[in-house]
This record gives sequence, C-alpha cells and structure tokens, in this order.
Amino acid sequence: MTLHSHTNRLAHETSPYLLQHAHNPVDWYAWGPEAFAAAEAQNKPILLSIGYSACHWCHVMEQESFENEAIAGLMNQDFINIKVDREERPDVDAIYMSAVQMLTGQGGWPMTMFLTPQGKPFYGGTYYPPTDHYGRPGFPRVLAAVAESWKERPEEIEAMGRELLAQLDESNDLARHLSDSLLTPTVLENAFNSLSNQFDRQYGGFGSSPKFPQPANLDFLLRFHARSKRAEPLAMVEKTLHRMALGGIYDQLGGGFHRYSVDQVWLVPHFEKMLYDNAQLAQTYIRCYQATGKTFYRGVAEEILEYVMREMTSPEGGFFSAQDADSEGEEGRFFVWTPAEVRAILGERDAEVFGAFFDITLAGNWEGTNILRVMQEAPQVAAQFGLSLDETAHILDTGRARLFDEREKRIKPHLDDKILTAWNGLMLAAFAEVAAVLDSATFRDVALKNASFLQRTMTTRDSSGSLRLLRTFRNGHAKLNAYLEDYAFFADGLLHLYEATFDFQWLTLARELTTSMFAYFWDEQNGGFFATSSDHETLIQRPKDWDDNATPSGNSVALDVLLRLAILTGENRYRDSAARVLRRLGSTLEKHPYSFARCLSALDFYLSEPKEIAIIGDRSAEATQTLLQTVYSLYLPNRVVVQSDGPDTAPPEIPLLASRPLRDGKPTAYVCSNFTCKEPVTTADSLLAQLKSK
Repeated sequence: MTLHSHTNRLAHETSPYLLQHAHNPVDWYAWGPEAFAAAEAQNKPILLSIGYSACHWCHVMEQESFENEAIAGLMNQDFINIKVDREERPDVDAIYMSAVQMLTGQGGWPMTMFLTPQGKPFYGGTYYPPTDHYGRPGFPRVLAAVAESWKERPEEIEAMGRELLAQLDESNDLARHLSDSLLTPTVLENAFNSLSNQFDRQYGGFGSSPKFPQPANLDFLLRFHARSKRAEPLAMVEKTLHRMALGGIYDQLGGGFHRYSVDQVWLVPHFEKMLYDNAQLAQTYIRCYQATGKTFYRGVAEEILEYVMREMTSPEGGFFSAQDADSEGEEGRFFVWTPAEVRAILGERDAEVFGAFFDITLAGNWEGTNILRVMQEAPQVAAQFGLSLDETAHILDTGRARLFDEREKRIKPHLDDKILTAWNGLMLAAFAEVAAVLDSATFRDVALKNASFLQRTMTTRDSSGSLRLLRTFRNGHAKLNAYLEDYAFFADGLLHLYEATFDFQWLTLARELTTSMFAYFWDEQNGGFFATSSDHETLIQRPKDWDDNATPSGNSVALDVLLRLAILTGENRYRDSAARVLRRLGSTLEKHPYSFARCLSALDFYLSEPKEIAIIGDRSAEATQTLLQTVYSLYLPNRVVVQSDGPDTAPPEIPLLASRPLRDGKPTAYVCSNFTCKEPVTTADSLLAQLKSK
C-alpha cells in the first residue's frame, strides 16, 4: 500500500486526471460551489488549472510545480486552487480557453487561468515552468505578481475581468452577428480552394509542423471529390492517409494513431492515443477504401478498430478515453526500439530485413532510439536481401507479431479509463459504419454492445419524462449533466448503427435524443444549439460550440443528424432547422473552412440530392445481403439506407419503406432522389448502375 504525505479533496473524484493530482501538496478543489464560496469568504482569487490525463505537459507542470512544496505553499497561501478535467467539463474549458486565447493569442493545455471569486477571468496562460525558462516567466514569479495585483490594485483587476467577459460575450454567439446568406455550391468550391492552398503536397496533411491528422478536412475533400469528380481532392486525401499510415504517428505494431506529429513528415508523434482521433480516422480510411477500392485503406481501418477492441474497450462495452504519451516517466518509452532489442527477438538476418523496412538504425531516428515507420516498399527490401516477396512478407509479419508480443511485457502507458458519452458516440459511429461496409459481424457486435451500454448506463428521464444523458462513467458510476456534443454524437452513432443493423429501436432512440436537443439546447432567437442545456449550472456565459477542432463541434454533428433524420422520417422541420443555421453560417464557412470542415460536410449534404435507398427482403437472405453490399461498396456520402423484410413488416414511421413490394417475389432495391424514384431492381448490377447514375 502506497503511503502519501498529502491528500486533498480530489481523492473523492472519479476522473483519472483529477485523481492524478489527489496527493499533490496543493489544496485543490474540484470545480463547484464549495470552491467559489471559499474564494468569496477569504477574498482570494481563483487559480484554475485545466488539463487532461494524456497531456504530456500537464504531467510536466505537475511534477515541476504542483508537487513542489514551496510552489504549492504559494498557491495555497494566496489562491483558491481549482483543478478541472477538460474532458469531463468541456463547458468550463471552452469558456476559459477562449479567455486565454484573447489574453495571449494562443491556447493549449495545461491551461492556467486566474479568476475573480465570481469566476471572471483576468489573467492567464498555459504551461508555466518552475523558473524563468523557454522564454516564459517562472510560475512562482507569476503567482507573486498576480497575488500582489489582487491585493494592491483590486479595482484594476475587476475592470480587467469585466472587459474580458464583455469580449467573451461578444465572440460567443457567432450566428448572432451574421445575416442570412444564399447557399450555393460556390461555398464548397471556395472552401476546397482554401484547403488546397494549405495542403502539403510533399508529405500530405496541412501546414508544416506540428501536424495533426485533420480527419474532418479529409472527409470534406472526399465529399468534394464525389461532388466534382475532380482528381485533386482525392489525391490530397490519399497522399495524407498513405503517408500517415506509413509514419511514426501510426503504431506499426499495435494499430491506432497517436495524437499528432511534432514534425512535417509524420515521423515523431506526440505519443498519446485519443479515442476521438481513432474513431474519426477509422471512418476516413474506410471511406477512402470505398472511394478507391484499395485494400490498404481498409486494412488500416480494421487495425484501428482491432486496437480499440483490444486496448480501449471495457467489459461492459464502453470505450475508454485515452492512453498516455508517457510510461516509466518517459515520453514514448513504450513504443521505441534499439537494433539490439530487435536482434535479440528476431535474430540477425530477420532483424536486418525488418530494420530495413521499418527504419531501424544504430543511430536511431529519435533521441537515439527508433520509432517504427515504413521507409521502403516490400519489393525493394526483397531485392535488397535477395528474397522472394513471400519470404519478405513472412519475415515482416512474423517480426511485427513477435515484437508486439515482447512489447506487451513492457509497462504500458497510463490508461484514462473514464467513458465519455460524446466520444463513445464517435467510436460507435466508426464501428457501425465499418461493420456495414465490410459486413463484419464482429464490428457490428461491438457497436451493438456499446449502444446498449450507453442506453442502459448513460440515459435517464427527468421529471417531465424527457430522455436525458449523463456525461461520464467510471467505476460503475455515471455522473454530470451531458452537453450538446453528447446528444449529437450519440445520435449520430445511432443513425450509423441503424444503417448497420436496420433495428428500428436505434432510429427511435436517435429521434428521442434529437427531441431533447431541441427542448434543452436550441436557441430559438438566433438558431443553433447552445453547448449546455437550459437547466445546466449557471456559468459566466452560456457557450455555443461552432468550431470543428480535434473533435467536431456539437452544432456540426447536430446539423448532419437533422438532415438525415429529415429524409428518414419525412419530417421537414428537421431540415428547416438545419437550413436556418447553415444560412447564417454560409459566409463564415467559405472564409474559414479549416475551422468548419465537418459543418461543410453537412452543407454538402444539404446542397445535394441525397439518394434514398430502400432494400426490401429477408435480411438473412443471400440476395438481400448482395443488394446491401452493393450499396455499401460505393462511396456515397449523401445517402440514407433503410431496409425491411417485407412491406408488411416496415415501420410506419419510415415513409421510405411505405408501399415497397417485392418484385417477382425477390429482394428488391428502390433508389429515389429529389421526389423521383427509379425502377425497382433485383440484381446487384442493375442497382450498381442506378447508384452510379445521377
């Protein structure tokens, strides 16, 4: 049993990130009324520290400052200290991240903000070193300066807080400042041109370094390729996905992507693995497989989901949040290799072949060690060593398996095992979509188990009978009022699950969540959804989430859900609400596509004539399966798919299934678009021809 010299209030929390700080000498509070009451009673400013468990620099600041007795003493003497897990409280994070960006011009984690006892921000930054370093002031100097200002110039501090809060209010509601604009495909064309100008044509991706995967941008490019039939957007996607999957940002042994690359060439990752990155990338890779037919992309999608099943899935079916970048106190230690280690496992000759393929050298490619990345094609390696392709493939496959098994004996990075509804919705969508495309019973079962877990554990009913969600689950306990992204992402995942199973209960649940979104999050005056519900804790502002960042915004995903529900249910109110928001955002989407890529995909759907595909026939029949697989073999981003065993079993709530008889007693496909239906067909070839036609 570990004995700790300090224990603070965070010991009573469930967040792994907060629990990591439970034995700091800092007198931490969790976010809540107790902390603010203490600040009021003691007339002290609040020191708000926000981070997350897989954040490398959060760990650094903890070790350097929060575990330092002298620095902790300064914090406890002059401040009420609050620690927040940004993944549990995205509302708090969003407000104060906006504030720190206004103050400093940049943001990131760890975030360090100083607030009045009423929660108004007046000063802050991100990481502070323990002494003046990296061009940043030392944390003790910052603490002393803020404490002195609070005591000596309180009126000035209050004025700064009021001014910053006014700026936050002005910037919060983007749509309030916009007029309705005409939505045309020109918006999409201009957005593509903007992304093209930022594209790295040598290595793929956008910009130089650090370089992030940006799956929402890639999905928009795939859609623009499907719309325009132009080769360039698809080439941009392929370049990026190919280089990423061969680089160090991808775990060549265990599957799954790290958070981002610190360099331009995708070699050195920031080693944490996030559930949300891998969920979105699995979808992007399987869509690229549909668009190109290249099995390379399919293989990456499968490996991502296999990694999630192995490492990131709870026995109950929930998906964990993240794996840390560090193990044994060092970033990346779990993932890197020396030539001697590889030789000891594979033997001299096989280690040479393996090393030539995966860039393992004596000098190393990162801090004297080797991050595995693919540097040569297998035929080149085979020729270099005088081997056949089969022999080379055997050495590489066997080597990967043996190194993976050996790596499993190492101390693994910390696992953030909290389960977030929103991020689970993203991964639910990924498993369901890949299951449908590949007709995978394994992936479908994982999706079903996850949806059942979320329905059972994360849903509740309020006093009015409305369906409500909880945000987070850990150790058998679900808590915290859910946010817009929880409702929108889960609803999106359920729509994907419906199209993978055609079980009507999932469509019903998605509709009920959408009803709650309107009841508790919709802004009737300006359109769009607030990030927090109308009965949420009162904060210094009620934020709206518009930007598509590492995760898509709640509004973007909600728009997508509304547009698909409009077709699935025949209820135009869904489309009308989505159109209202898109019209307000039109010019912004065009000017800033990098920040609104998922929203641009919703706009692409809105401006298209989506295909409405109904498959009638016994789901277990081979002929029905053939028709379904024909649909899913194509990249058709703007479509919905429904299925029933026959006209007598079709749910009346799905008008696309009404009056759809079997043709000649055979499973039959109906393809409609823009209020017009094509001739019913019973063969894969005929269906394929209809799906490829306009």
